[in-house]
Amino acid sequence: MSVEKKNELSHKERIHEIIFEADTPAGKAFDVALLIAILLSVVVVMLETTHSVADKIGGFLHTAEWILTIFFTIEYALRLYCVRKPIKYATSFFGVVDLLAILPTYISLFLAGAQALLVIRILRLLRVFRIFKLVNYMRQGKVILSAMRNSGPKIAVFILFVLLLVTIFGSIMYLVEGGTNPGYDSIPRSIYWAIVTLTTVGYGDISPVTSFGQFIAACIMILGYSIIAVPTGIVTAELTRRIYDGQSESLESCRGCGGEGHLDGAQFCHHCGEKLDH
Repeated sequence: MSVEKKNELSHKERIHEIIFEADTPAGKAFDVALLIAILLSVVVVMLETTHSVADKIGGFLHTAEWILTIFFTIEYALRLYCVRKPIKYATSFFGVVDLLAILPTYISLFLAGAQALLVIRILRLLRVFRIFKLVNYMRQGKVILSAMRNSGPKIAVFILFVLLLVTIFGSIMYLVEGGTNPGYDSIPRSIYWAIVTLTTVGYGDISPVTSFGQFIAACIMILGYSIIAVPTGIVTAELTRRIYDGQSESLESCRGCGGEGHLDGAQFCHHCGEKLDH
């Protein structure tokens, strides 16, 4: 390997250590500076939507927004540069968030008002768990996410069942109330009422007037309480199983894609398959 190649690899490793790791003073300082910049950018976006403030210092806020966007653009480019598999990082959760954090400002050059979408930058504050090394909190958060992910198929079936229910109830209410109540003037609008009633939200903008319609509504309201408990029970069961699995996760960052959340003792990244540098 040539000296230039070795120097390039060493340079990439140094950048990776600063940007992705929080164990070194330089890495921690970078992450703290990044979080401050994220908070400032969110505040700037919020102030820009406040007319009384924007009228006074709108030019300053616009300049600050572009400075911060250029900073985030450079940071995003460096993240892609220092990982071995840029595409893997670009398509990861934080990779997508990082991209969405800078696109709105550039889009606003062609589409007015798009910069308001920059509030998505606040999602990047999730990195605060790495900075302050709250490993236990991060692991508990991953346990919850894992339980929700494993509950996905069951919850999908449950949602399909709920959609069938509200379609049936909405159609019935259209037949019962449609002739006498202007609120139930179509099946889609009746389905909207069924969703509001089944979820116990109860806006009150549409309500039955016939005795039979009120009886059906009462049944749907009672059914709604049991319906709400189902997804909670599914996630709780998965959460309990996940906790008793006894598997813990490290916060080591993969050199290949920048991914985290590997099991303790893992030899390869479960995101991209790259060998981990313990």
